[in-house]
Amino acid sequence: MNFNLKEAMEVLERTPQTLDCFLSGLSDEWLKCNEGEGTWNVSEVIEHLIEGEKTNWIPRLEMILQEGESRPFPSFDRYSHLNETSEGSIEQKLLEFKMIRKQNINKLKVLIKPELHLELTGVHPAFGVVKVRELISTWVVHDLTHIAQIVRVMAERYRTDVGPWKEYLGILKKE
Repeated sequence: MNFNLKEAMEVLERTPQTLDCFLSGLSDEWLKCNEGEGTWNVSEVIEHLIEGEKTNWIPRLEMILQEGESRPFPSFDRYSHLNETSEGSIEQKLLEFKMIRKQNINKLKVLIKPELHLELTGVHPAFGVVKVRELISTWVVHDLTHIAQIVRVMAERYRTDVGPWKEYLGILKKE
């Protein structure tokens, strides 16, 4: 087992500033490109991250701490952000993400004592019994997954433009 709360928080704390540094000020062409029908663009990924901060990670953590396995978590609609019209700029979305994440990190620091809480369990509606450390680990890997997705979507935009170099660009190789 590699999980360490301090190390997990290093990633969770850095994700908003990483995305802010990478995405702020980019043209709409970078922010609105996707990998084809049914895939998300950069702005939609940020909206999904915001929705997760509001309704997924901390609410589920609090539910484990308060209710244990007495009832399953409410389902998380991973696509709910697509049902709302989003008018804000990428900078506004990143600021919202940064503010909510900061609040959630502060809650995490208050709620979780590693020596007491990491092995506590709750019930996921699809997976069954899950542990606090698994939830927090998933939160970290979820961030990393979406950072990788953003980079991959942006690289895809130049797939044909790189010409024969595509052979050496692993991010453009489809499996």
